Amino acid sequence: MEAVATQFGIENTLKVLDIKAVNEGASTGKNNFSEGKLIESYSPVDGQLIAKVKSATKSDYNSVIETATKAFKTWRTMPAPQRGEIVRQFGNKLREKKAALGKLVSYEMGKSYQEGLGEVQEMIDICDFAVGLSRQLHGLTMHSERPGHRMYEQYHPLGVVGIISAFNFPVAVWSWNTALAWVCGNVCIWKPSEKTPLCGVACQNIAAEVFAENNLPEGISCMVNGNYEVGEFITKDTRIPLVSATGSTRMGKIVAQEVAGRLGKSLLELGGNNAIIVTPDADIKMTVIGAVFGAVGTAGQRCTSTRRLIIHESIYDKVKQAIVDAYKQLKIGNPLDETNHVGPLIDQDAVKMYEKALEKVVAEGGTIAVEGGVLSGAGYESGCYVKPAIAEAKNDFEIVQHETFAPVLYLLKYSGDVENAIEIQNGVAQGLSSAIMTNNLREAERFLSHSGSDCGIANVNIGTSGAEIGGAFGGEKETGGGRESGSDAWKVYMRRQTNTINYTTELPLAQGIKFDL
Repeated sequence: MEAVATQFGIENTLKVLDIKAVNEGASTGKNNFSEGKLIESYSPVDGQLIAKVKSATKSDYNSVIETATKAFKTWRTMPAPQRGEIVRQFGNKLREKKAALGKLVSYEMGKSYQEGLGEVQEMIDICDFAVGLSRQLHGLTMHSERPGHRMYEQYHPLGVVGIISAFNFPVAVWSWNTALAWVCGNVCIWKPSEKTPLCGVACQNIAAEVFAENNLPEGISCMVNGNYEVGEFITKDTRIPLVSATGSTRMGKIVAQEVAGRLGKSLLELGGNNAIIVTPDADIKMTVIGAVFGAVGTAGQRCTSTRRLIIHESIYDKVKQAIVDAYKQLKIGNPLDETNHVGPLIDQDAVKMYEKALEKVVAEGGTIAVEGGVLSGAGYESGCYVKPAIAEAKNDFEIVQHETFAPVLYLLKYSGDVENAIEIQNGVAQGLSSAIMTNNLREAERFLSHSGSDCGIANVNIGTSGAEIGGAFGGEKETGGGRESGSDAWKVYMRRQTNTINYTTELPLAQGIKFDL
C-alpha cells in the first residue's frame, strides 16, 4: 500500500473514499463486516495490491435482503419528488468526490484518468436526470366504454432491485440502474464485479453517507461482494422481482434462465460486436477519430467498442492507411498519465484472450495490418499492457463473429451499395451499437430505416462508443434487449397497474354483458 501511495497518491484517494485496508463484503450502510473469504484487488496499472474485501456469505446476504425489504416499506411511501431530493444530494456528493472516485476507477480498472472522471460524470448526469424524472412518473388516462367510469394507469415500485455489474464500467452502470430505481421507490442490492470491488465499496460509502444525513434507514442501498456464487444468490431469490445484469452473453443467458424460471423480470446488457460502415462519401478524418477511439478506448474493453470497420472497396486502401498511421501515434502506458491513450487490460486472463484472438484470425486466413503483442519492461510490470492490433479479415470468420474484449480491430471490405454493408454489419449475433460514416443523406437514412441497422444504437457520423444519459441504452439479439438510463427506461423498474373507477350508482359490465340479480 505504501509503495503504491508514493507513486500515484492512491492511499489518500482511499482515505477520501473511506476505504479501509480490509473492508465489507456485505453492506447496508457503513462498517458492516463479513465472515466470508478475502478478495484481493490488484491494480492492472502496476500489479500492486490495493486492498482486500470480504466476500458475502449466504448469511450475510440474507441479512442484507431482510434489511432492504424493511427499508422498502419506508422508502416507497416517501413522495417521489422527495426521493428525487435524496438522489440530488447523492449527485452533489459525487461532485465533491469526483476526482478521488475517478482516480480509483482508473487505478483499479485500468482506464485512463479522463475516462474515469467521465464515468463519474455519467453518475452525476443520471442523478440530474432522475431528479427531474421524480416529478414525471406518470401514466395515461383512458376513456371508459361504460358511462360514469374513469380509467387510468399508474406505476408502482417493484421492491428490491438486484444489480450485477461488470468491471469495465465499475460505477456508472450501477448508477444508471440505482438512480432510476431509487426515484421509482425501489431499494437496491448490488453485486459489483469481483475484479473491481473497491469501486463498489466507495459508491456504497458515499450513498450511505447521504441516507444517514437524512435519517433514512439502512437498506435503501445495499452491496454484496463476491464471485458468481454471490450473483446466484440474487438471480435465484424470489424476493427480488427484477435483476439487472451487465456482462457477457454467456453470463446473461444463465441469468435470464434463472430469473425466468421463477417468473421474475430481467434487464440484460450483454456483449457487443459493433461495426462502423465507411462509405465512399465518408469524411476520412472523422472516420479515423471515431474508429480509433472506438477501438482502443478503455483498451477495447467497452461493450460499445468498435470491433469491425466495414469499408467500401473504392476507399479501402486509403482508409486502411489512415488508420494504420493513426495507430503509430498511440501512447500506451500508465492510465493516470493523461498523455497516454491506452492503458492496460484488466488482468492476465484478458491478455490471454487477446493473444488467442490474434492467433485465431491468422489461422482462419486473415492478415495482420498492425502487429499486436504484450509489452514488458519498465512501466509494464503488471503484464497487462498490450499493443492495439488491426487485422484484415472476413465477417464469416469465427473469431470475427465473437466479441473479443481487447483492442483488436477487424477491417472488412464491401462492394456495391450500402445495403451490402448493412448486411455485413447485421451479420453477427450481437446487436448493441452501430455507426455509419457518410455525407450522403440517402445512405444515412437507409442505415436508420426499418431494414437498416438491427442494433439498439445506430449513429451517423460518430463512432459506436459513448452514449448520452438522455437516450435509452441497450441492444438487441444476444445483447439481451434491455434498456437503461434515459428516455422511458424507468418503466422497467416499476409495475404497471390499470385502474377503473365507477362513480355512479349502477354497475354496468364491460362489452354490454347482462348479469341481473
